[in-house]
Amino acid sequence: MSQQSPDNKNSSHEDAWYPPKQKDLFILKQLVSKDFKLKYRRSALGVVWSVLNPLLMMLVMAAVFGSFMRYNDPSIGNYAVYLILGNTAWQLMSDSTSQGMSSIIGASSLLKKVKINRYVFPIQKVLFGGVNYAFSLIAIALVMLVEGVPLTPYALLLPLALLLLMIFCAGLSLFLSAASVFFRDVIHLWSVVLTAWMYATPLFYPYSILPHWMQVMEKFNPMYLYVTFIRDIMLWDTAPTVGLIFGCALSAVLALVIGVLVFKKNEHKFILYI
Repeated sequence: MSQQSPDNKNSSHEDAWYPPKQKDLFILKQLVSKDFKLKYRRSALGVVWSVLNPLLMMLVMAAVFGSFMRYNDPSIGNYAVYLILGNTAWQLMSDSTSQGMSSIIGASSLLKKVKINRYVFPIQKVLFGGVNYAFSLIAIALVMLVEGVPLTPYALLLPLALLLLMIFCAGLSLFLSAASVFFRDVIHLWSVVLTAWMYATPLFYPYSILPHWMQVMEKFNPMYLYVTFIRDIMLWDTAPTVGLIFGCALSAVLALVIGVLVFKKNEHKFILYI
């Protein structure tokens, strides 16, 4: 008979998929706080960079693309606001998934010493991305104020849009963090996928310039749906359609279900590969 390893002896207990508990919430809070402090350690401007970064990116992209992107579609409205709303939503997804993907590998030393629910680490990266987005809202507010774009009651739907986007990011992070443990190439491949995905999403160009077949494909692009939701309520003074909200919710639920299933099925083997 083969001898069972100590880790496998307690697999039924240690590897169970626990629901969030007070302990996990405390750990999440501590990890988010730690990442926040590390990010701005030895930075002269500190948290101000979370406001400056989206502003600077918006200014650069507006200078580069503004003169030849918006003339083709006046329905874009204010191009500066159009840009910053799309870029900040994209950055939330990109940062959350990229950091969440490496979270299990990065926490390997801790996981080998302490009994802790493994899903905490990718979820923590998504929450940290949400904290950074909260600071970027200051930049969005400043641009809207300078450009004279008023807030409307539809802006009250922003928390819903962000909640669905973060659920989507959580599902992707769980899936990617599990995949990267077994296949490290996923880490390099994801950066390529993000680049292609970014250019395939109307962040700095109008939807109308896409050929018909790409416009059809955008209906299945979750980031196009989330960015459109945010632009509808913040820029275009329009209530999102039922179809748009349903598409955002469906994308979030599908990503979360797939992420949880893949993570739960493989997490008991993480210790052998990290």
